[in-house]
Amino acid sequence: MIRTQPHAGGWLEVVCGPMFCGKSEELIRRLRRAEIAGQRALIVKPLIDDRYDVGHVVSHAGTKMRAVTAQSSNEVRRLAQGYDAVGIDEVQFFDAGIVDAVDALVAGGARVIAAGLAQDFRGLPFGAMPTLLCVAEFVDKLEAVCHRCGGPATMTQRLVDGQPAPFAGETIQVGALDSYEARCRSCFQPGEDALGAAVASAHGRRA
Repeated sequence: MIRTQPHAGGWLEVVCGPMFCGKSEELIRRLRRAEIAGQRALIVKPLIDDRYDVGHVVSHAGTKMRAVTAQSSNEVRRLAQGYDAVGIDEVQFFDAGIVDAVDALVAGGARVIAAGLAQDFRGLPFGAMPTLLCVAEFVDKLEAVCHRCGGPATMTQRLVDGQPAPFAGETIQVGALDSYEARCRSCFQPGEDALGAAVASAHGRRA
């Protein structure tokens, strides 16, 4: 796809999709190209994401690039000041202020690339992602391979002992293959508590 980038000023690119679709790998690819072009590039990741390496963004495939960690959106804004290209990995884990932080970086002339999960394990919009998707100049929604049927996966299934996790659980739970699978819509399974609520609602309507 050929894109016409703005002639002046900054802009926002969002790369989203389920787990295992290559978001971090795409983020790294874009930032490395920025470095090759002679731009000052930086990747910021949330401190909570310590699955592979605290000092790097690491894709599930093993590709990695040095990164700095931040605990808040204000810290992201401070760390990224002065860079030409800024990558934010797992952006859904940051607080709601990340939208304003990104807007400030873009207004300052930076190219910002935000990568993250569009939906949580319940299939609901995740954190600030809906707003970032709306205000971005460019959006890429990637697909993974469904762990069940091999089809195109757009959702993330959280597992507990191999079974769908209850929807009442915490929204943020960092993990990988041991606790998550990519699923297509047909293979995605709601947790037992969600099924129970749906059945109770159906009974209520019939009553």
